[in-house]
Amino acid sequence: MPITGKGYEFHIVRTGAQKRTANGKTRTRTIGAYQVFHDGKPAPELNGTTVEQKGPGSNTTKGGCIEKGRYPLSTQDGTKFKTIKYKKTPAAETSFAIRPRPGIELNETGARREILIHPGQNFLSSIGCINLTKNLADGKKEMNFPESRKRVIAVIDDMAKFLDDKFPKSDGKRIPDAFVVIDEEFK
Repeated sequence: MPITGKGYEFHIVRTGAQKRTANGKTRTRTIGAYQVFHDGKPAPELNGTTVEQKGPGSNTTKGGCIEKGRYPLSTQDGTKFKTIKYKKTPAAETSFAIRPRPGIELNETGARREILIHPGQNFLSSIGCINLTKNLADGKKEMNFPESRKRVIAVIDDMAKFLDDKFPKSDGKRIPDAFVVIDEEFK
């Protein structure tokens, strides 16, 4: 599903899976590459790696990543994550435990709810959500929370700047002309 070249598009191309075995248990995560587009033009420095639950995607079965597709966005207004009113203290920059953390919500995800783009840590930090990070060469590499948090905030700030007065002033609101586009569903 290619981008349309209109509005704010957060494009993800899923590229494969990584596994890690520890204590006799094997875990799998889906890895992808992301790039932000402004009316079809790549936004410099707004790209990296996405980490999700193992695929293939489903919008009916809880637990894995969502299906490939195009999803409108909204500001998140939960207890764990918010788009506008997330904690902005120095301690929040380094501690995964401090809430609310920054996040953006995907809409129209079928039976799935609370599918977010949010910071991650360790091997995998979500069930169904999308974590942003730098390149992770293999399953031995972990997400770094402060680095991941900066990436999510950079996307939120860029979206607010690009959309200007169309960007909501409060959490829990639809974001006009803003979408996540997910490509490359693999088995």
